[in-house]
Order: sequence, then structure tokens, then C-alpha cells
Amino acid sequence: MEAGRRVVVSELAETPLEAIERFMSLEPMPAPDVASLGSNDVLVAVKSAVVGWVDLVMASGQYQHMRQPPYTPGLEYAGIVAARGAGVEDLPIGHPVLVDGLTAGPRSVGAYQSQGGFASYAVVPREALLEIPGALSMDQAANLLGNYETAYHCLVTRGRLRAGETVLIHGAAGSTGLAAVQIAKLLGATVIGTGRSDAKLAQVTADGADHVINCRGEGGVGLRSFRDEVKALTHGKGVDVVYDGVGGDISLETLRCVAFGARYVIVGWASTPFVSRGKGLRGAPNANVLPTNLIMMKGLDVLGAPAVISTLKDPTIRPPRLAQVLAWAREGKITPRISHVFPLTEFKEAMLAKWRGDVLGGCVLHP
Repeated sequence: MEAGRRVVVSELAETPLEAIERFMSLEPMPAPDVASLGSNDVLVAVKSAVVGWVDLVMASGQYQHMRQPPYTPGLEYAGIVAARGAGVEDLPIGHPVLVDGLTAGPRSVGAYQSQGGFASYAVVPREALLEIPGALSMDQAANLLGNYETAYHCLVTRGRLRAGETVLIHGAAGSTGLAAVQIAKLLGATVIGTGRSDAKLAQVTADGADHVINCRGEGGVGLRSFRDEVKALTHGKGVDVVYDGVGGDISLETLRCVAFGARYVIVGWASTPFVSRGKGLRGAPNANVLPTNLIMMKGLDVLGAPAVISTLKDPTIRPPRLAQVLAWAREGKITPRISHVFPLTEFKEAMLAKWRGDVLGGCVLHP
């Protein structure tokens, strides 16, 4: 077994940018000691690791799950079985596998948190490994669970989206945004997707959105009003469900174009990443604010939708969600999109591309 390499976060930063610039490095990784594998352990040679938004904010301690340094980032990844413990008999060497990020890796709980995907190898328990469904590539498989389970939780479990309803999806060209577009269409909804790039919105349309709106302000700065467009597309009614992973100024504008009794699902706040303190100090000194008068007068349900926290609080919600996502993937009904691929040596460029918003859908590293 050859030696490899891994990315190490040495210290929590004030911001994700500081983390990338100062506290992340590529280090040698010793050759795996196969003899030390536990009976239920599997050594995975990582082939594709997702560069996610959570990897960025976790490195500055601004994510709800805080991993203490030093650690290797990479919440989600896919690879092949390189070795296995004596108790693992159903996975042959060389078999392609998808690693469940809630069972192993920086976002998991338990003994395998150190096994991030920004590395040549990872040791994970057998129960963390899933078959790659359908015809998905390694890159697509790595981008499956986090994106589509999040979208499912937000749209179905929390948003109660039904066939015939209209959903407004902000950040529709992002990784979870495109997943939400695809799932909403499978549920029979009418989809309006927003973004700030006509080229990216073309992919949103290709993935099934019925309408797209470029909300970039004049001269490429700020946000322009889109209330009248949404009202026109919904024949004056407004949308039934909002999927908001962007936050900030777009949220106030959105509250002006929802139907009475709409469900407003808060998925994240990508446009305002500094709402919380850095270095893992917690608190939210720059918290986003929603107008209570509009919420009341429109009879809105404002729903926080933290998929991982909700699953840890109630593990029973995951099995049907996971089964549905995997079934859709096997049937070819959902397909993750990947716009950027980098070698592990260029992990900083990959993370900056994600931070700047260059990515359409997913971004991956190839260890």
C-alpha cells in the first residue's frame, strides 16, 4: 500500500477565507497499516470528494457541528475498497462505494469523525458504505446524499410541498438548489428558480425549472425587485412554498411575493456568511432579520430546516428519505451536476471557487 496525502485544518479561523489562506495545508499521509483495521473497518481509496459550503464554514467554526482541529475536511466522498477488516465479507477489494457523511467524516458523530474525504485514504465502518446507485459516476455519487437529502427534508418534511403547488427556489444553481429543482418537479410542483447568472439559470431550466428569474441588480450590484414577475407567473396569487438557502436582502423581497398561508423554508444564508462569530466562538451578532408584520399579515409558516440536526434529534425521519433519494438515483430520475473538478493539490483553488460562487451544482477534488 502506497503513502498518500491529506488536507489538514490546523486551527479554526475567523473566516473561511482566513482558514483557506492560513490554516489549511496538504500534508503527507503515511501508507495505511492494513493490519490495524478493526473487524468492521473498511479502508477506502478516495476517488472523489465534494467541496461543500459546509466544509468552508466548518473551518471557521461557524457551522453548528464544530470539529476540533487538527482534522481533515471533506464531508462527502466516494471511492473504492482498498482493504477490509476480518468481519467484512460482502465487499470485494476494488468495489466502488459511497461514504455516508452522517456515519463517517467531519460531520458525523462517534469514532470516525477524523476520516474526511480530502485525503488519499479513509478508514470507515462497514455501515457507512452504500452502493453507488444506478449509473452515477464517482463524482455524481459523492454529490448525492447531502444535496438531495437536504432538499428532500426542506421541501417534503418541512415544506410539505404538494403536486400542483408553486415553489420559489433561491440559489437554484447551487448544489442543493439544483437538487431542490429536480425533487420539486418529481413531486409535481411548478418551479420558479432564481440566481444571478443567465448561464447558470440555463442549467436550472434544463434541470426542470418552469421559470427562472435573474435577480442581479443593475450594473451587477445588489438585488433587483422580482415581486411583479413572481406575481405575474402565479396569476397574482404568489408562491405556496419558498426554499431559501440565500438569506439577506432576498428574503424581504420574497415575503412580498408569497401567497397567504405560504410555507417559508429557511435552508441557509449563503449571501450573509458572517452572521455568526468565527473561531468557533458561537453567537450570531449579525443575525438576519425577518419582518414580523409581513409574516403575520400573510399568515405564513416560517420553518427552519436544519436537515442534519433534525435527523440527529429524530433518526426515524432518515430511512424513508434516504430510501427515496437512492431509489430516484437508481431510476435515473435525479442527477447531480458537477461543474468544477480539481486535483487534491489544488484544494485551495477549489475551495475559493466554491466561496466565490463560480460553481454550478457541485465541485469535487480527486485525491
